[in-house]
This record gives sequence, C-alpha cells and structure tokens, in this order.
Amino acid sequence: MTVWDDLVGQERVSEQLDAAARDADALVTAAAADAPPPEASKMTHAWLFTGPPGAGRNQAARAFAAALQCVSPDRALGGAPGCGFCDGCHTALVGTHADVTTVAAVGTQILADDMRDTVRKSFTSPANGRWQIILVEDAERLNEKSANAVLKAVEEPAPRTVWLLCAPSIEDVLPTIRSRCRHLNLSTPSVDAVADMLVRREGVEPDVAAAAARATQGHVDRARRLATDPAARERRTAVLRLPQRVEEIGGALRAAQELVDAAAEDAKQLAEEMDAKETEELKAALGAAQGGRMPRGTAGVIKDLEDKQKRRRTRTQRDSLDLALTDLTAFYRDVLALQLGSRVAIANADAEDALERLARGSSPESTLRRIEAIAACRDALDRNVAPLLAVEAMTMALRAG
Repeated sequence: MTVWDDLVGQERVSEQLDAAARDADALVTAAAADAPPPEASKMTHAWLFTGPPGAGRNQAARAFAAALQCVSPDRALGGAPGCGFCDGCHTALVGTHADVTTVAAVGTQILADDMRDTVRKSFTSPANGRWQIILVEDAERLNEKSANAVLKAVEEPAPRTVWLLCAPSIEDVLPTIRSRCRHLNLSTPSVDAVADMLVRREGVEPDVAAAAARATQGHVDRARRLATDPAARERRTAVLRLPQRVEEIGGALRAAQELVDAAAEDAKQLAEEMDAKETEELKAALGAAQGGRMPRGTAGVIKDLEDKQKRRRTRTQRDSLDLALTDLTAFYRDVLALQLGSRVAIANADAEDALERLARGSSPESTLRRIEAIAACRDALDRNVAPLLAVEAMTMALRAG
C-alpha cells in the first residue's frame, strides 16, 4: 500500500505528485552529495490543492507530505518515495512527524496568532526529516493578517521548506499567494470509486458501501463515516424526516430546536476529550502538580487556551449543522429530480417513499424555493447568525414552500 492509495478517483493528481516526490528525492540526494541540482524538476516550494468538499484535497496534501518524508530503504534499490510503511510516511500520515506542521482553522478564521509560530518554523531547517513541511488545511479561512504572513513566507521560503495549501477553489486564496503556488485541482470521485474504496479499505459490505457512497454523492469522508458509524446513520435518518415534520408551525420550530441541539451535542462530545487532554498537557508544561494549583503568572495562558477551545466548539457545532443541511439539500434535490422526470440517480434511495410523496404534493417551483431556503440558512450561519434563529427561519420557509 502506497500513500497514494487513499486518493480515491484522483489518478491524474497522484501521478503529478508522485513525479514531484521523485524529483524532490533527487534534489535532497544531490544536496547531500554536494552535487548540482537536476536542471528540470517537477518539485516546487508551494502547492495549492483545490477541489469540492469530499474530493480529498487534505488527504492529497498529507500523502504528498508523507512521500516527501519517506525514508524507505527500498528507494536505494529504485523504489519510489511514498511507501506508506516507513517511519517517515507513517508519522506524516498520522500527524506526528516533527517536520510536518498542520494548521487548521480553530474558529471561523485562521488568526495571525495561530500562524506566527508556524511561519517562524518555516524558516528553519528540518529537525530530522528531509523537508520542513507546512500544511494549511483551511487556506480559505486565512484572514488578512495571517494571509499576509503566509505570503511573506511563500515569497522567500527556506531552501528545504514546502508549503501545502488546501482550499475549495483557487478564488478562495489571495491572488498574490496562489500566483506563487503550483495548482492541483481535484475532482469529485465517482460513486463506484468510493464504494470500491469502502469495501477494500474498510471491509464494508458491498451493499452498505454502495448505499453510503450514493447517499453522500462521492464525498469520501462522509461516506466512510456513514458506512462505519451507526450513530451517523441515525442522525442522517433524523434529518431526512424533517421535511415531513414542518407541515405545522409547532412541528417546524421543534424540528429546528432538535437539529440545533443535536449539533451542539455532537460538538460537546467531540470537544470534551480533546479539551481535557489539551488542558492537562498545558498545565503539566507550565509546571503544575497533579491536582495542584497553577504557578503564578500562568492564568493568561490558560485563558488563551479556553478561548481557543470555545472557538473550536462553535465551529464544530456549525460544521455539524452544515452537514445536516447538506443532507437536507440532497433530499430536496432528489424531490426535484422526480418532479422533473430527470434520469439523475437518486441519492436517498432509502427514503424513496417520502421523496415520491413530497414530489406529488408540491411543485418544482416550491422545491427550488426550499433549496434556496437551505442555502440562505448556510449563508446566515457563515455570517455568525445565532444557529437557532437561522434554522428556525429555514424550517418556516420549508413549511411555506
């Protein structure tokens, strides 16, 4: 198994990254031998990975990072970098490699404070790896100050530093940054490719894999979660029942409250274990005894961590809500397909009875208005509107049609 095996349906991108990793290997080998670098190289110091949600842009960037850090002894015999088994590949893939730094948005933005130490590290030599790699998972969330910090680092990088930026589209990144990056665009993998991956890599039954891939329309991470997590399937089933619950005002408001409460509970469960671990590690680093008082002058550091954790919980809740709204959009898209007699494959085949009932009882125009109401709710959440207020407005619009 190589590091490229997780890139579902991205053969063209895998080939380009594999060629760049081979050239990067040649560059490191030439530098170690004090020889001149190869004249033509597919390797560069900054990369921009774009693609729709679920295409695997973060996975592609991490696989490339692993290939760049590969220390497999097989390479001396002509093997390609990116074996997937050596210490360099393994630690880069799981996120513990000392020379692979990952930056992800804690809240709705990546702040300058979050980037300061990372930018400083980008100008240092690798500690024990072959390259110093900075992987920014949410480059579209860089604010003005943090984006300018990244721009300065990308303009004049250290010789052995590589920046890997990930964003939904090239327009989401500052023109001055993207002009200095090599751009790779990933496409949504086919339903069949995702189903095949679930069977091969996760051991999922073929019919379950096919249903999960079809329901998520090629979104690799969501398909994996849906196929392997019963709780995720229950949450999706609850979301797909929402269109039948908004016929009355009371039902619409209760459905909105339950949707928001479920997202908050998801965020709480995800945050509790992580927050507790981070807090204990920070207290130990600051010299606090087990169960004892904190040293003087450390209250500000603890407060900064608590603020960061609060921002992360808020984003996690909104991400959970966005996932539910994505499922709801797919439901109404299927309704519209039935109303228009489209040959597009139905994503929610397990809810076909409800789809047909709603298709018969409404018009294509009302279905389009409902889809627009869901999009408006997502926009409101992006503008930091209170979640309950935004979802209630949406469920009332779904009721009105």
